Amino acid sequence: MQIFDVWKIRENFPMLKKTMNGKPLIYLDSAATTQKPQVVIDMIKHFYEELYATVYRSTYDLATHATELYNRVREKTRHFINASTEKEVIFTRGTTESINLVARSFGRAFIRRGDEIVISEMEHHSNIVPWQLLCEEYGAKLRVIPIDDRGELRLDIFHQMLNEKTKLVSIAHVANVTGTINPIKLVIQKAHHYGAKVLIDGAQAASHMLVDVQDLDSDFYAFSGHKMYGPMGIGVLYGKKELLEMMPPFMGGGDMIDEVFMDHSTFQAAPFKFEAGTPSVAEVLGFGVAIDYIRSIGKEAISAWQEKLLQHATEKLLELKGVQLIGTATQKTSILSFTLEDLHPLDLGTILGLKGIAVRTGHLCAQPTLRRFGANTLTRLSFGLYNTHEEIDVCLHAIKEAMALLQPKLAH
Repeated sequence: MQIFDVWKIRENFPMLKKTMNGKPLIYLDSAATTQKPQVVIDMIKHFYEELYATVYRSTYDLATHATELYNRVREKTRHFINASTEKEVIFTRGTTESINLVARSFGRAFIRRGDEIVISEMEHHSNIVPWQLLCEEYGAKLRVIPIDDRGELRLDIFHQMLNEKTKLVSIAHVANVTGTINPIKLVIQKAHHYGAKVLIDGAQAASHMLVDVQDLDSDFYAFSGHKMYGPMGIGVLYGKKELLEMMPPFMGGGDMIDEVFMDHSTFQAAPFKFEAGTPSVAEVLGFGVAIDYIRSIGKEAISAWQEKLLQHATEKLLELKGVQLIGTATQKTSILSFTLEDLHPLDLGTILGLKGIAVRTGHLCAQPTLRRFGANTLTRLSFGLYNTHEEIDVCLHAIKEAMALLQPKLAH
């Protein structure tokens, strides 16, 4: 078994050698976006310097080679999530576009007035707003699974919500505020019992958790490259082949067509039907290298290391007076959101930033979740495979200094 050497891993990430405000960068915002290993950066640079051409459209050598490399990444992605065929792998700009694709295309094909779509109270805005728009357009009803004080789904209420009108359930694999790992296999089984389809937002899960879409029996699974050590601007939508065949195109344009006449057009089969326009070739190739990088370390090793970081940070944070953790689920991943009494997250984030520590503050694109816990804004620490216990200790010491400066009655 390969030994997890975090210090050796850190050498792969050039950004971690940088400073911010004159201090060594401590990057604790991987739930927002992960830093990139040098091999990913090198692949993108290599493409633009040595391989640059578009794909699928020409027969000259550069274009043929670019197309071959591009297709390899689709097959690599298929293996990464264990899809049954590469035709089930659609490249998008990210999780947000993947969810919107399903909302628009699945919605046109299957949603009618009076139908119901189920989401949860812990969703990112990207898994709320598209369904609101869809329901408004088609006269469907949006239903919301509540969460308890620990940040876990109320599965008893979810089961009561399901009925013959339920057409789709869309839920996060991992919640971006609480870090809750949802029992998605159970959710899928319950939804399928009533004939509903299921979309899983895997943006926070794909980098370090096993994703086997066939084992899960998920109808759709969406995730982003930039949250798994790959480039921005590339994402994936997995969809069951039989569903994709019944869904209309998401956008019209080049390469997604079979034939175009002035009065009508015919379209290619999936995945190309859903990939209009010139694709992000460099980003796809970089994404393929990111998959290789994750595999070279191993998801189990990554998950185990991030669990140790979470445990260490949680213990240290709970030593502070006036702290409220947001999300204490039994099963959670390396996300730690909190508030401190009489210390606004924006002030805390600013002070930490001046000390070279990058954390997320604000509503985290999940305002309904924050309202559930009586908050308007939070501070979030989130960990990647490159973070260390020492970085957490420096961060917690800086938080104590901020408390001493801004709330001396509580600091110690």
